[in-house]
Amino acid sequence: MFESLSDKLEVALKKLSGQSKINEVNIGMAMRDIKRALLDADVNYKVTKGFVEDVRKKALGEDVIKSVSPAQMIVKIVHDELVDVMGGEQKDLNLLTQRTPAVIMVAGLQGSGKTTFSAKLAKLLQKKGRNPLLVAGDVYRPAAIDQLKTLGESIDVPVFSIPDEKNVLTVAQAGVDFARSESRNVVILDTAGRLQIDEEMMAEAESIKKELNPEEILFVVDSMIGQEAVNTAKVFNERLDFDGVVLTKMDGDTRGGAALSIKQVVEKPIKFISQGEKVDDLDIFYPDRMANRILGMGDVVSFVEKAQETLDLEKTQKLQKRLIENEFNLEDFFEQLQELKKMGSLQNLVEMIPGLNKAIPKQDIDESNLKVIEAIINSMTIQERQSPEVINGSRRSRIAKGSGTKVQDVNMLLKQFMEMKKMMKSVTKMAKSGRKITANNLPLNKLMNN
Repeated sequence: MFESLSDKLEVALKKLSGQSKINEVNIGMAMRDIKRALLDADVNYKVTKGFVEDVRKKALGEDVIKSVSPAQMIVKIVHDELVDVMGGEQKDLNLLTQRTPAVIMVAGLQGSGKTTFSAKLAKLLQKKGRNPLLVAGDVYRPAAIDQLKTLGESIDVPVFSIPDEKNVLTVAQAGVDFARSESRNVVILDTAGRLQIDEEMMAEAESIKKELNPEEILFVVDSMIGQEAVNTAKVFNERLDFDGVVLTKMDGDTRGGAALSIKQVVEKPIKFISQGEKVDDLDIFYPDRMANRILGMGDVVSFVEKAQETLDLEKTQKLQKRLIENEFNLEDFFEQLQELKKMGSLQNLVEMIPGLNKAIPKQDIDESNLKVIEAIINSMTIQERQSPEVINGSRRSRIAKGSGTKVQDVNMLLKQFMEMKKMMKSVTKMAKSGRKITANNLPLNKLMNN
């Protein structure tokens, strides 16, 4: 996410790090580079111009000039401006209502990811103690209804639909009544989209808003379409006056323009970002945390929150004990892989840890390798998992055949596992002795390469 923008901003700010004094000349050069980086990231021109001017004024202010470390002060100014551009503070869903059920209307163009987002939101609300119902309001595309039902089944959330009914208001109102009768306190209505904005779609969305008066209207937009995402949001907002934006496909080849432009242009907050196809791949949008990630500072808070939500504390403590006692084996590793997968995309996790995204380049993280590793370990006996040293030549051939891999793949896994185990042992010793542990000491990339 934002790799190119992050790299260019880092280069621009580094030019100031060696300067003993900040003046109009070196600030001007840095601002020129920052402006170019933002425009290359497809940030709206007016937003870019305002951002650069605000940073320039504050950078040449008295506080910075008198600062002991002016370069660091500039980084802070850029960070604070990024936060401000993206909304300043996190905005929650408005579900504090006396009405039951509360209604969330999900709108956007076809292909933006509305249906998948609806299921992801249902899963997130479930975790927060809500009891959601999904309503299939895309009455024109049977495939969308089937997709929502499949997703709903996977997260154990019911999906309401009326076969062959083509009036979305009939479906929506019946869905709300059904939710009330089933004690469901949130209705998430997935509405129909089009390939492009047209009057029929907008009129239908307006009629749904008028009749249902939803607590929240969320506009879902594909972040990969850059400034077109901002333009589309503007048109939808003029007609619907929606409450918040959802940026999808943030794990794709997105340059960041939508995230950095949409709040300033539309004056509505980004509430969620979606970064994958799994139902857990949905994050609440925090402008300050996103600014940290853009500037390469990571997002440790989100990482810890995700770990607390998904990891089994008892299993983690058990693993910690086995690591300290140097008893870590392939069975433990396999178990931890399953836990790690629950936390979402590996690339996303790596980006959250300061410095690790530099230590482990994106191209070195190949998640398809995890499937190969799982297949190999699944083909081992319990004894082989617990004591990898017993795996001789004939056992390696059997494991390779059983996992549909080559003997070389099995050899590579065993070799890398032993190297990782040694490294974990050394990291544990370092932690015990109080020595500093850096990104270069971490074993995370050992099994992600080759």
